[in-house]
Amino acid sequence: MRNRFGPKVGNFEVPVPPAIDVENVSKSYGKLLAVDRLNLKVDEKQVHGFLGPNGAGKSTTIKMLVGLLKPDSGSLRILGQKTTGDNPAVRRRIGYMPELPKFPKHLSGLELLDIYGQMYGMSKEERKSRASELIKMVGLEGRGKDRIGGYSKGMQQRIGIAQALISDPELVILDEPSIGLDPVGMVEVRDMVKDITKTGKTVFFSSHLLGEVQQICDHVTVLNKGVSLFSGPLSEIGNKAVSRRLVVEVEKTTDAISNYFKTLSYGTVESTGNTFTLHLNTTQDIRAEVSRGLTAAGGVIVGMRGEGGGLEDAFLSLIGKESLAS
Repeated sequence: MRNRFGPKVGNFEVPVPPAIDVENVSKSYGKLLAVDRLNLKVDEKQVHGFLGPNGAGKSTTIKMLVGLLKPDSGSLRILGQKTTGDNPAVRRRIGYMPELPKFPKHLSGLELLDIYGQMYGMSKEERKSRASELIKMVGLEGRGKDRIGGYSKGMQQRIGIAQALISDPELVILDEPSIGLDPVGMVEVRDMVKDITKTGKTVFFSSHLLGEVQQICDHVTVLNKGVSLFSGPLSEIGNKAVSRRLVVEVEKTTDAISNYFKTLSYGTVESTGNTFTLHLNTTQDIRAEVSRGLTAAGGVIVGMRGEGGGLEDAFLSLIGKESLAS
């Protein structure tokens, strides 16, 4: 976690507490251990993806963060304040959109936002101005007075994001904001999340859509069976990937080139025609070394590319295909 500091007090800089600070939190439903001694820190202004297969404990964790569930053990701090269960002082600083939000169908989008604004103690003028601003931001301009019952799935997700932002919160928590959407809807939600981050807010959201996370997040946590398997910068999770390959195409295959690949200790080699695929057992970048070795062997390189090592490969390496199938 990088060091962050707030205003100075005398000659000292006061550290800014994490937006989310979870220490050894566990939660069970009867005999089912949903969250197992979870530790999680999310710095302010991060865009943090919370990943895991169905049943990993993501929604349970989020419900504890927003006060809908109490942990069996451990501690939770949100924006520097300790919380167990509902804490109004913390709740006012959090925006939350649940998975598959269900709102009263007889209300219009503007009416819904007005009700949520009242719950946060906003004045009538504040509610009207903020609701109008959010309706435009989430792409519902001209539809704010329409009944939610007539909204499409994508529109309902948009109004769900709008209600999470009504109080202008410091921390926005979204549970599967793209679930059930078509590709166009997913792009729209992705753009909305990017717009939220531009305002300097911290965004924490769970998702099973790895492509979405990779385009939005700077940090990720991978959860499986209630246990954190990785938590850190997105740029570092690739080191957890088992499946890495270096694919090299040469102009012409010779015995010298084949023998060179056999001398490498970085993994196993497969060859098809003039293409050699090296299944790597290292995270080192060996392209320069391979290039020099092939040149010395009289080879001419037509193309060289790395494969694997991204978020999807790392996720599968951490979770295991067996967990996804179960």
